[in-house]
Amino acid sequence: MNQWEVVIGIETHAQLATVSKIFSGASTAFGAEPNTQACAVDLALPGVLPVLNRKAVECAIRFGLAIGAHVAPRSVFARKNYFYPDLPKGYQISQFELPVVQGGAITVQVGSGDKAYEKTITLTRAHLEEDAGKSLHEDFHGKSGIDLNRAGTPLLEIVTEPDMRSSDEA
Repeated sequence: MNQWEVVIGIETHAQLATVSKIFSGASTAFGAEPNTQACAVDLALPGVLPVLNRKAVECAIRFGLAIGAHVAPRSVFARKNYFYPDLPKGYQISQFELPVVQGGAITVQVGSGDKAYEKTITLTRAHLEEDAGKSLHEDFHGKSGIDLNRAGTPLLEIVTEPDMRSSDEA
């Protein structure tokens, strides 16, 4: 008899399909030459201030409404301090205390045929944050390069409750 119970919760990042970044007007188009889509905000140059992308907020709100969640009438962003080479500010702008989406649930089909069943997965929260840049290791002969095109791309971090009890449910 197995003495352990499988308990799974998931935290995932969904990249939002916006034309510009979450706190700057720089493009989010994929595939450009390295560092050609990074502006002063993304590069963390002194004196620049972030401006929130309305479309990113609208995407998060639509997600919350689609899953029957509470959409916060007020939301707060904060700095999460990190030291990553591809994060020039030294911090990530993210939500913690008051996320834009709280609660909600999705129902998924697990398995197939006679053994198929529906599973409801409860969400804890979904919040907006910015992506970091990208470290490049190929073609640098023992060194690394940094591409900041992705820095500032809007992400929706989606966190579930530990409702899943098997890898099939996850």
